Amino acid sequence: MSFRAPAIPLIAHDPTFSIWSFGDKLYDRWQSHWTGEGRGMAGVVRIDGEARHFSGHLVHLCPVLEQVDVQVLPTRTIYRFADARVELTVTFCSPLLIDDLEVLARPVSYVTFSAAARDGKQHRVEVYFDIGMEWPTNSHGDQVTGSRTRIQGLEVMRAACVNAPVLASSGDNHRCTWGTVVLAAPAGSGVQTAIGPNDTREEWARTGLLPLDDFMGFPCAANHGYPVMAVANDLGQVGTAPVERHVLLGYDEQFQLEYMHRKVRPYWRRNGATFAELLRTAEHEYPAIAKRCAQFDAQVVADLTRVGGTEYAQIGSLSYRQSLAAHALCVDLDGTPLHMSKENFSNGCIATVDVTYPGAPFFLLYNPTLLKAQVQPILDYAQTSRWKFPFAPHDLGTYPLANGQVYGGGESSERDQMPVEECGNMILLVGALHRLCGEKAFAQRYWKLLTTWADYLVEKGLDPDNQLCTDDFAGHLAHNANLSLKAITALGSYAQMAAEFAPGTAAHYRAKAEQMAKDWVRMAADGDHYKLTFDKPGSWSQKYNLVWDRLLGLDLFPAEVARTEIAYYKKMQTTYGLALDSRQPYTKLDWIVWTATLAERNEDFRALVAPLATWANESPTRVPLTDWYWVTDGKMAGFQARSVVGGVFIGLLADKVLGQQKVAAAR
Repeated sequence: MSFRAPAIPLIAHDPTFSIWSFGDKLYDRWQSHWTGEGRGMAGVVRIDGEARHFSGHLVHLCPVLEQVDVQVLPTRTIYRFADARVELTVTFCSPLLIDDLEVLARPVSYVTFSAAARDGKQHRVEVYFDIGMEWPTNSHGDQVTGSRTRIQGLEVMRAACVNAPVLASSGDNHRCTWGTVVLAAPAGSGVQTAIGPNDTREEWARTGLLPLDDFMGFPCAANHGYPVMAVANDLGQVGTAPVERHVLLGYDEQFQLEYMHRKVRPYWRRNGATFAELLRTAEHEYPAIAKRCAQFDAQVVADLTRVGGTEYAQIGSLSYRQSLAAHALCVDLDGTPLHMSKENFSNGCIATVDVTYPGAPFFLLYNPTLLKAQVQPILDYAQTSRWKFPFAPHDLGTYPLANGQVYGGGESSERDQMPVEECGNMILLVGALHRLCGEKAFAQRYWKLLTTWADYLVEKGLDPDNQLCTDDFAGHLAHNANLSLKAITALGSYAQMAAEFAPGTAAHYRAKAEQMAKDWVRMAADGDHYKLTFDKPGSWSQKYNLVWDRLLGLDLFPAEVARTEIAYYKKMQTTYGLALDSRQPYTKLDWIVWTATLAERNEDFRALVAPLATWANESPTRVPLTDWYWVTDGKMAGFQARSVVGGVFIGLLADKVLGQQKVAAAR
């Protein structure tokens, strides 16, 4: 699984607590928040008294311990550093075990240090690790304070901003300031902890000692460099048998989001737990969680490799934590889970429908409860008197304030709304939950609303007028063939649900969808492919929305449509992947995998997906996965760290769903 990712996830939980390495080596530069804002994380090892650094840009301090490998796995990133004497393995584990909400919701990561001799001799090994107290800040002007406590065998250090009102700000390039960053270490012989000035790491590298007095209790800012919270472990004489230590990194906050003007708590706080209790549990369960994460990673990688080869496994592994870390997992006052995305470096919106839609395959595959927790807030909002339109909303606000749509005309006008786009998205999301996950009561609860949106698609969906869609990068489009596909498959999905909830109307909507599908084939046909817009011969586009025809068993379109498109795409793709359409040489990472999933032959799926690994390995833009990039040079066109990369898992979802369909047919 070794390959050069554009950026490497280290700590990944939500849009606030998300730290990445933007370099090839952990010591190439300082680490960063996903937005690119610097976040100090220093690592130094003393081998027989000689200091070498392995994390952070510390070339002035001591030589490096050479990085020899890095693996990015679904829940873990594993670095190996070595010289002739000792190998040091550093593992960053964010235990995002998606089938276990108790563990998934904990904002606690583990950093594990394991040292072993390479030359058969004994060497004294000491390991130093720190994080800068700028971690809880939004900008360098923010002041912070430090504190410490002891919690049943843990030495706990905390950093927090001064006078940071809870949920008082929002935005895209914005980091929340009202939480507390925690660094904790199991107490024991050979363990030192300190909250020290910026030169603490230099002093430790020289002497192996941390300051005796903590540098805390009063506000400090970045004028002389933020202080650090540091842990040093003396591993003693280390031989060929590995010696291991770990620390815990956490983020504590009372409230995470505002939802319809009420402050809502993180999911882990729903039963009144304190952060001290959370830390104790995380420490107690560390051995079991480490084992579970290793097993989970192995299974996910094996599944991805089986379906799409090594390249698919590389992209899926890199997408896994990002898919989850662009969401906040909260709980409403009545106990209902809320799982809301941030539209990272797109516009900062929260719970955006056309961000939920492309990322949905990940959650349909691994935990539909979380997809329901994304979709339900939109449905509930659309049922209120505040939403006056016959089509679905676009968003719920600007992260972390989910108080109502802000995009386009908001709640006041139809300016820059996405009517066909969001109606199709919402019906297909609910339809997939119904068809693939058996969520019948959920669909029935919102049936009147879904019917309103289905009627809108009957009227407007076949040949959409000049309106926005999720792929509006090159401007508005009228007569958009791929948007029409979304409307048609959504109507087919609605008819499928209607067979259970409103059988008297199911035939009517099914007939509408079938006729629209026939009209689509006639209107979009353009020789060896199908057009971008019905009125532009010679144009083309990825028809990724067609994937639902197979996944939901709709059977609206002849199989020849997908075959024709796949054959054409294989001719049009480049070294870095298939362009989105004929207008510009850029593409969308998520849609390429959706489009590849149209293929009936696995070799065609692999052929369309493999260039994504080449692109990720060679892209000059060093940020958490962008989903919008130029296929000419691999550079980012826009966006980064978005949850839409969950769409990469649609190939694995299709393998599961189509396999189940074959079993059912055999019966």
